Amino acid sequence: MSTMTKIETVRSVCPFDCPDTCGLSVTLEDGRMTTITGDIQHPVTRGAICNKVRQLPDRVYHPERILYPMKRTGPKGTLSFERISWNEAYDEITKLMQQVIHEHGADAILPYSFYGNMGILNAEGMDRRFFHRLGASQLDRTICNAAGAEGYKYTMGGSIGIDPEDTVHTKLFLIWGCNLVSTNMHQAMLASEARKNGATIIHIDVHRNRTSAWADRFIHIRPGTDAALALGMMHVIIRDGLTDKAFLEKNTIGFKELAAQAAEYNPEQVEELTGVPAAEIEELARLYATTNPSFIRIGNGLQHHDNGGMVVRTISCLPALTGQWDIRGGGAMKGNSWYSRLNSAKVERPDLMPDPDTRTISMNQLGDALTELTPPVKLLFVYNSNPAVVAPDQNRVREGLLRNDLYTVTHDLFLTDTCKYADIVLPATSHFENRDLYASYWHLYLQLHEPIMEPMGECKSNFTLFKELGLRLGFESEVFDITEEQMISEALDSSYNPLLEGITFEALKQKTWMKSGGGTLPPLQERIPTPSGKIELYSEAMLQAGLSPVPVHSPLREPSTYPFWLTTGPNHSFINSTFANQERLQKLEKEPHLQMHNDDAVALGLTDGERVLVRNDRGSVEITLRTGTDVLPGVLVTQGLWWDDKNRGHQAVNALTPQRLADMGGGATFFSNRVEVVKL
Repeated sequence: MSTMTKIETVRSVCPFDCPDTCGLSVTLEDGRMTTITGDIQHPVTRGAICNKVRQLPDRVYHPERILYPMKRTGPKGTLSFERISWNEAYDEITKLMQQVIHEHGADAILPYSFYGNMGILNAEGMDRRFFHRLGASQLDRTICNAAGAEGYKYTMGGSIGIDPEDTVHTKLFLIWGCNLVSTNMHQAMLASEARKNGATIIHIDVHRNRTSAWADRFIHIRPGTDAALALGMMHVIIRDGLTDKAFLEKNTIGFKELAAQAAEYNPEQVEELTGVPAAEIEELARLYATTNPSFIRIGNGLQHHDNGGMVVRTISCLPALTGQWDIRGGGAMKGNSWYSRLNSAKVERPDLMPDPDTRTISMNQLGDALTELTPPVKLLFVYNSNPAVVAPDQNRVREGLLRNDLYTVTHDLFLTDTCKYADIVLPATSHFENRDLYASYWHLYLQLHEPIMEPMGECKSNFTLFKELGLRLGFESEVFDITEEQMISEALDSSYNPLLEGITFEALKQKTWMKSGGGTLPPLQERIPTPSGKIELYSEAMLQAGLSPVPVHSPLREPSTYPFWLTTGPNHSFINSTFANQERLQKLEKEPHLQMHNDDAVALGLTDGERVLVRNDRGSVEITLRTGTDVLPGVLVTQGLWWDDKNRGHQAVNALTPQRLADMGGGATFFSNRVEVVKL
């Protein structure tokens, strides 16, 4: 008998909440994954992947992975479970759902999910269909990009940026509020390619990080003042006659009103607000206005402020002033999901809702929803998320999760901090075990993923879980008894988006990836879906919504009870709380730490490397201090969402962050957060 090992290499897609949506190449030995690299044939990611994803075999075969359903046997807040069968789990869940609906109404059931897996079927497919048909409370999934997306939409009509592949032609990059090297590495690669041809890269942020070191220049700005900086740039550009008058006349509305507003933001006033010297503002504005093409990559961090929507709205007006949208490699990008938008109505079926006016609950205010809402949430169903760590005002969230009258179901790969509060824990597949469709919110390619391994243990995908629950509850077989192929075909219905014409399940099965628009996008004038059909520097829709119709800087709303602004950004080795339980990646990050300016440390009698207490009215966290000049005085930064670990002294930093909503889109305000630091 032959004992030769069967080795094969297959294609895959990175499933995580990252703009790059990389093509992967996976080596299997006798059906078991051994190594993961980038797919060199992918047209954008071209064989490069991050170290996190190289460690995916450790995640898939992790010894602590959940492989069968479990039921809680001990108190909430502990990990006391016993193994049960899927039939037992389904029987208990469906019985509880029917009981809750009978006694309290369907809106006493709340799904809680986000994008732990970005696959269309497993993130916003059968699950949405199931909860719509059930009549559950709707979840406003606005924890990440909602405020900025809404602000950008007021200017451009949707998530419409330039094709990132065109940025190799860019001559000036403004990387604004984005740690690109850690969170969008392939855009950094394209920028590096452009730099070889003479491009300049400027990083604007509240702290020095990997991107600052890689860039040609760094501009240090106070948190939440980015709109003021953008208006100061506009002031100089308009004052010095550096606008593209022909472009403005043809493609925009509201220049006169914008100019009047920008006139109030002279560089000296903007220096007072932002901390950026007036001379540097003058220089930056003129460089931006006289370099063609110029491109602004707008990051996610900007929008996690009280004024986050207006910040992004303001920055997104800059390219129109100098006509950058007419130049290949010029313009801006917050996201690009408009190009590959799918037929969500066909997939999610909101028409199945028994009551279209069912209440909507913000995922950013889960703590209040679980402790104060009337009528109360009685059954919480968590998947693709870890709210006990990622949701703001964590102590309030956990207080709600501890309620004895709240029944919680989680579907995950691991016993996360949220699972401590669950009544039933269900085992989830990794994306390697699923068929799914992936669309990037950065590049313009859609990718089909075929399963490369059988489901481990008794794990089920979100698609299978909610399909089977729906059929158990007697929901319509023609709606729920369908295949992944059928739902992918529904999603790709090009009657909703002409740019998807020719992109079908069959075509993707043959080609693996296909580009929206076939590689040729419509002219700018045909892809600005604002009410006016033009770039709106003045927005009547904003006025109707009670917002300033032209860009404006507004101060952050966190009371000044505590002296420091705390920014809680991503780190290099985790994606939110994903990967935070993998030992190799923990070792790379070493431990959570708090960055503080040297002057502040001296004033408080603190030294580099000591443990300190960070606290406000919402909670407290003990953490190791790092001092230096990577942050401005009065500003603190900590990076990464670590799982609770008492032995290592790790605590989730969202014990400190507020539940307030941003100015637009119901977005989160993680970064508009004041704290004090106390010596232990």
